[in-house]
Amino acid sequence: MIHKLETGGHGVSDPEVEEAFRTVLRWIGEDPERDGLRETPNRLKRAFREYFAGYDEDPEQVLRKTFSEVDGYDEMIVLRGVTFESHCEHHVAPIIGRAWVGYIPDKRVVGISKLARVVEIFAKRLQIQERLTAQIANTIEDVLKPQGVAVVVKAAHHCMISRGVHKRGADLVTSRMLGVFRDSPVTRGEFLSLVNADRTE
Repeated sequence: MIHKLETGGHGVSDPEVEEAFRTVLRWIGEDPERDGLRETPNRLKRAFREYFAGYDEDPEQVLRKTFSEVDGYDEMIVLRGVTFESHCEHHVAPIIGRAWVGYIPDKRVVGISKLARVVEIFAKRLQIQERLTAQIANTIEDVLKPQGVAVVVKAAHHCMISRGVHKRGADLVTSRMLGVFRDSPVTRGEFLSLVNADRTE
């Protein structure tokens, strides 16, 4: 895949990005030409390319390779504690968290690494946690057509840790329940028990 960020495919060239970072360094009172900062605009460009690589990937395509030889397996599948790093769209501050992704298949299943990949692709975009949670669940539902999908995301937001209210130790919990996870309290409870089991493990 040709990386759009690397080639300037979004309409902004690498030199323009580096000059923008030099401008910010001057704005905060620094000298971008001093030894310690001379390479910083290039480093920031490469870091941002990694932080936001999710814009150049298609999560639906990731999920399209499925398996049907599952001997009729139709019980819950849960991938627990998928770590991710994202950035909030309001302050471009880090969001550090974990996601729990569950679904009940309808004839077809997907490799577990693909579920983690979907989390990563959406996380590597500017986000709010509520949308991240919904995007993960909705994409799995749209592509796999399972009986139900459940996603829980727990994350710490540095926009309220290192700025603003400066509250450490707080995390935000969001969830999205679709299909049988929304309709059946028993199914939803089973999934949430697997999520909360991590507290004692």
